[in-house]
Amino acid sequence: MKATGNNARLTVLVENTARDDTLSAEHGLAFWLELGPQRVLFDTGQSDMLCENADRLGIDLAATDAIVLSHGHYDHTGGLAAVLAKTGRVKAFAHPAALEAKYARNTDGTGRDIGMPARCKDALQETADIILTEQPTQVADGLYLTGTVPRHTDFEDTGGPFFKDPQCRRPDALPDDQAAFLDTPRGLLVLLGCAHAGIVNTLRYISALQPKRPIHTLIGGTHLVGAGRNRMDKTVAALRKMQIQRLMPLHCTGAPAAARLGKAFLGRVSSCPVGTVIEL
Repeated sequence: MKATGNNARLTVLVENTARDDTLSAEHGLAFWLELGPQRVLFDTGQSDMLCENADRLGIDLAATDAIVLSHGHYDHTGGLAAVLAKTGRVKAFAHPAALEAKYARNTDGTGRDIGMPARCKDALQETADIILTEQPTQVADGLYLTGTVPRHTDFEDTGGPFFKDPQCRRPDALPDDQAAFLDTPRGLLVLLGCAHAGIVNTLRYISALQPKRPIHTLIGGTHLVGAGRNRMDKTVAALRKMQIQRLMPLHCTGAPAAARLGKAFLGRVSSCPVGTVIEL
């Protein structure tokens, strides 16, 4: 694997919080990666707010070389149609299951559609060159996707009542959940969409794929928002063993889990609102 040099950076385009009132926030996630001459968009948030924030930050989405989808939920794919209207034909990396129907169960037992919006699915299939990522896949120099993440831990689950049907009878294991990892001079930078496969499962798999490279930075959604004490205890213990130097838990992490991580990894955890730029 080729390490990315000092001319690489990441900009947060969509997140639940914003840096200031010139930018907008929504429940979703999107990262803009500049890797030398290559431009990669990781997820698209849930609306065209992605494009508005990009304009305010001086980012030209028309320059996108590739789009990566961490999974098929609306809050990570809802900006696709707006983005593809700017990019024209472009490579799009997604697990096949990201295009399937997805539902969540409401408290009254009914189901609600949380999958990729129809207009975005149509735009993806009509405009993009889709590259299916069931296996580890290279996206750009130094940047790879995990594909399907094996699940071995006994304390992690998908993080919610997710289903394949509106009647909520067929559970959705979310096999489309995948992470990206970028090799940098300091070690691996891991990008998570929601970590429905489990943050520990995901990081252990990446370590197995790259056994000679330490994981230096972790950024993204961890879906610990509903995690109980047992899961949090075991997650913290596993992360300590990995000796990760920088953690930026976003989006679906939840305030209690973020606070627990901040206390466990004092000085190594930080927020990352829309507008944050990270030099890699």
